[in-house]
Amino acid sequence: MQAHTNNLGWMGWIALCCAFISASILVFYLVKRPAFVRGTKLALLLGLGVFPILTAGSVNVQGFEALESRAFCGSCHVMKPYEDDSNDPSSKGLAAIHGRNPSFGEANCYTCHADYGMYGFVLTKLGGMRHVYYYLTEYHSMTLEESRAAIHIRQPLPNKNCMGCHTGTGPRWLRVPDHASALGLLKNDELSCASAGCHGYAHPMTKTAPLAGGENP
Repeated sequence: MQAHTNNLGWMGWIALCCAFISASILVFYLVKRPAFVRGTKLALLLGLGVFPILTAGSVNVQGFEALESRAFCGSCHVMKPYEDDSNDPSSKGLAAIHGRNPSFGEANCYTCHADYGMYGFVLTKLGGMRHVYYYLTEYHSMTLEESRAAIHIRQPLPNKNCMGCHTGTGPRWLRVPDHASALGLLKNDELSCASAGCHGYAHPMTKTAPLAGGENP
């Protein structure tokens, strides 16, 4: 997996500053060995407690934000074709269309694959860690051709992921005859929004067999 360090973010800078201050306090104490008075105790409290906690908290927040980016999803080589398709300005796939929408932007992978339940944030992050585990233990040494045959979505994408934004209740949405007639099927997941007969596949290139050499027809 590739490291993405070119966009540290403001939380990342807070973490670095807190870590630097904490380290400076501890180095000063170890070198100077000042008297163990109230001021020294306060400095050690900051250096051993407050600033390390701020560092850890800032790093976690920055890490969670980084996990939501499309670049992170594409940092595993077997996911690179999905990232490339999503970045392709000429792609007609749903992933690319949503990636061009500023409301989704760089977080379109996370937004569309997230669980919209009460614990969606936590469950989505845990699901992402499961993907990392499988990548490191099974898919890391696979070629793209092998991964295309071996990797499949864990479960069909539920329509509620689409209807978290496209609620299915707006008058403009319901004025579309196919929407109105299929509303019951959509809510019961008997018909997928992301299907060939509706809005098309999220990643159309995954629906074609790879040719020799790794190129798609």
